[in-house]
Amino acid sequence: MSNHNTPAAEPAIEPTAADAAAAAAAATATAAAKPAAPAPDAVETDDAIPAPRATDMPDTATADQDVATWITKEAGNRRIPYDRARLERAIDRVHAEFPQLDIADYKRSVFGFVERKDAVNADDLVDHLIREAEARVDVAAPEWEIFAARLYLHRLYKRASRNRFYDTEQKYGSYVGLQESLADRNVYSNDILRAYSKEELVEAGKMIDPGRDKLFAYNGLYLLATRYLATDTSRAVYELPQERWLTIALYLMQDEKPRERRMQLVGEAYWALSNLYMTVATPTLQNAGKIGGQLSSCFIDTVDDSLQGIYDSNTDIARVSKGGGGVGAYLGYVRSSGSAIRGVPNSSGGVVPWIKQLNNTAVSVDQLGQRKGAVAVYLDVWHRDIEAFLDLRLNNGDQRLRAHDVFTSVCIPDLFMEAVERRGDWYLFDPHEVKRIKGWYLQDFFDEKRGEGTFRKKYEEVVADERIARKTVKAIDIFKRIMVSQLETGNPFMFYRDEVNRKNPNKHAGMVYSSNLCTEILQNMSPTRMMQEIISGNQIVTTRQAGDFVVCNLSSVNLGRAVLPQEDQGDLITDVLERLIPIQVRMLDNVIDLNDLPVPQATITNRKYRAIGLGTFGWHHLLAQKGIHWNTPEAEDFSDELYERINFLTVQASMELAKEKGTYSAFLGSDWHNGEYFRARDYNSSKWLELSAQVAVNGVRNGWLLAVAPNMSTAQIAGSTASIDPIYSAFYYEEKKDYRRPVAAPGLSLETWPYYEKGAYKVDQFASVRQNARRQRHVDQSISFNFYVPSTIRASTLLELHMTAWREGLKTTYYVRSNDIDIAECEWCSS
Repeated sequence: MSNHNTPAAEPAIEPTAADAAAAAAAATATAAAKPAAPAPDAVETDDAIPAPRATDMPDTATADQDVATWITKEAGNRRIPYDRARLERAIDRVHAEFPQLDIADYKRSVFGFVERKDAVNADDLVDHLIREAEARVDVAAPEWEIFAARLYLHRLYKRASRNRFYDTEQKYGSYVGLQESLADRNVYSNDILRAYSKEELVEAGKMIDPGRDKLFAYNGLYLLATRYLATDTSRAVYELPQERWLTIALYLMQDEKPRERRMQLVGEAYWALSNLYMTVATPTLQNAGKIGGQLSSCFIDTVDDSLQGIYDSNTDIARVSKGGGGVGAYLGYVRSSGSAIRGVPNSSGGVVPWIKQLNNTAVSVDQLGQRKGAVAVYLDVWHRDIEAFLDLRLNNGDQRLRAHDVFTSVCIPDLFMEAVERRGDWYLFDPHEVKRIKGWYLQDFFDEKRGEGTFRKKYEEVVADERIARKTVKAIDIFKRIMVSQLETGNPFMFYRDEVNRKNPNKHAGMVYSSNLCTEILQNMSPTRMMQEIISGNQIVTTRQAGDFVVCNLSSVNLGRAVLPQEDQGDLITDVLERLIPIQVRMLDNVIDLNDLPVPQATITNRKYRAIGLGTFGWHHLLAQKGIHWNTPEAEDFSDELYERINFLTVQASMELAKEKGTYSAFLGSDWHNGEYFRARDYNSSKWLELSAQVAVNGVRNGWLLAVAPNMSTAQIAGSTASIDPIYSAFYYEEKKDYRRPVAAPGLSLETWPYYEKGAYKVDQFASVRQNARRQRHVDQSISFNFYVPSTIRASTLLELHMTAWREGLKTTYYVRSNDIDIAECEWCSS
């Protein structure tokens, strides 16, 4: 999915000389004053180059025959003569930062674009300047991407200064004034103004460092500006990038005590965000400090096997989608097709009709028209509807049985994978019938060890019970259907339920039945059930027993920046992880208390477990900078070492936070409490043993800590590679509606090219699995892990890839992304 659209031109107007002088005088007289609103008919200038000073303003009444080209503004109602020298000076000022770039051809193209026309709109000129810079990005000159960012940045500065009436050369205006102005316009909430004094906000405004805007590449800056910066209803620019980071920091730290330390924590959060050492989840990035919207990305619901439960879940999922959250829905309790309803056999339509309802909800309840809702549905591989479920997204067959807008995921026990290995039989059951006859559900059990445990005993007990109807299939045939669907649609995702529950640090308090939309969240789940519904006067009072409705609060370390030597107060340090992770954990923990969630049982679960998902992105970027090839044992060893360190620092940070604020309510009896969490991961070094002892005494603040999400958008904003994925290609061209733009890997140079040369479809997927298995040991939840395969891959190779993932202890796998590359180019899958 592309986010690299060319900036849309906007109408423009430029203040008169008198207006400019008056605004400048007012800004000088009171720097912290609230910005005045522009006149109702005024919108911003789109000129990326400095306007002529009022005293030097050309006479716009000059006769047309004396001017070859006009620069038009204000929808063509105002114009100034084109001045080549002035345009050249503006280009030269940007070029001064990048003297290595050959600017001559760029200038010729820009001058030609202007001078062959009678009139050029100012917005179109800026668009052309940016596009021409982007078009020159290549392996030898990737700096053109930053050149384009500088042009776009100046445009943002100029628009914001015009709308807020301060001098563009200041770059940033009054932060207090911005808060007051956007609160008046119902863009910002009043939370920050209520929580902080004016003096504190003035102090916060002094933290802003405009120089950190230079960390952005163009496509990341453009995505941030067009999707996440606060604007008014006319989309006019007010908030600038550093103000978004500062607003997030202030919002997340508003309830910190004592107040004397609060501004220090705001400064730490701003430092982490503005240096692009980390990013917050997109809902937090979008909504923090603004009116409306919640801060969390991921939710998981457990659908009860009742008409009321099914429709209540549909409503809850709609409310989450409306607020911008992605949802995973577990349907393993819902009775299968042909099951009895109220004792009448062959009455149930099974899970497919209910999934189609969820499909309609995902399409109908969008996020303010920006994108449709996103729902992943999970089903156990022993459920009698599994075959129809695996066909849900196929393009052939009966379309009445298809649901193309949901994402399918299969919950798989070890026993099934063993049956696939030996090409054995597999049995499908109706969960309702199992419950009626046996008194329990199969999904409520798991194997405590590889090759032995409670689940397989219960499964064999059901198989042996002749009262229970079953369908007998070959396990390999089910797996073939899984792979056919994956190559056609990318789904189903895989959820290895036994490994998930074995490594669940809160198994004392529940079960994990499925994951979320992106397969990285693994937390205890249970359905919400209606207890009673009574009439009280003119009111209907409904009582529901809240289940565990999973919420996860995400943010990610930018490995491409945070795990490299850094200048810190004049000293060179190895990296910033020791300083970064404690503030990141605190920010995530504060999201829990500040969140305004759309579903009440989600709020209850969120506060019960206080789960967070600290993740990472920029893995391939980091490997390239470290000079480590993807397909090597060195990459596997580095993955193991780095994620163990991240895990240690995260557990330590949550423990320190627990000492300050208390543990999550379900801590006692957890694997954190009894030390099993550390033993299960073979953490036997002295530092881990010491931390384990400290955790047993002090607790941890958060029931789950780590989860690696796809985070493609935020990685793009931060100028790095997504998640733990390999890049698509070191260098390629992205097709737009009316032009092609080159896309280069982050930090691409002749030195890093060899480490990027093999893109996602050419790196060894078995090496990726091994690398991810080493990482997974240190992640208490899971990792959004994709397979990249040619569409012509042999079934035996794809099967072995899945078997390897299971054997290596991966908890989940995400998309199988296929590409029509020549099989001969695929070294790892052709041998």
